[in-house]
Amino acid sequence: MRRIVVAKPGLDGHDRGAKVVARALRDAGVEVIYTGLHQTPEQIVETAIQEDADAIGLSILSGAHLTLFARLMDLLREKGASDILVFGGGIIPDEDITTLKALGVAEVFTPGSSPTAIVDWVNAHLPV
Repeated sequence: MRRIVVAKPGLDGHDRGAKVVARALRDAGVEVIYTGLHQTPEQIVETAIQEDADAIGLSILSGAHLTLFARLMDLLREKGASDILVFGGGIIPDEDITTLKALGVAEVFTPGSSPTAIVDWVNAHLPV
């Protein structure tokens, strides 16, 4: 079974979207580990490694996406876990998506992306 850690890094306190995505992934047969609010990149990476996750999905609305994604990607490399697929979403300006993908983020979903589109993308990139 595919395992995905869904996380809310940083000071962001709004998690409705992350919960909607987590539920959609669960309904699609993915095992989801939701870490809750206010997680550090260190906590998220440690959870993903301990849970033997196939992917990490980050939800960021705070505007700190460049810093938080960069730190998370660095930690995955440092811990020898760069095989864990990383995707994210939230309030992320279009001009930052190229930068995030250059860091190794596989996909970025912006406001208005449907949970179905996210599930379809996960199914295409993390086959059963």
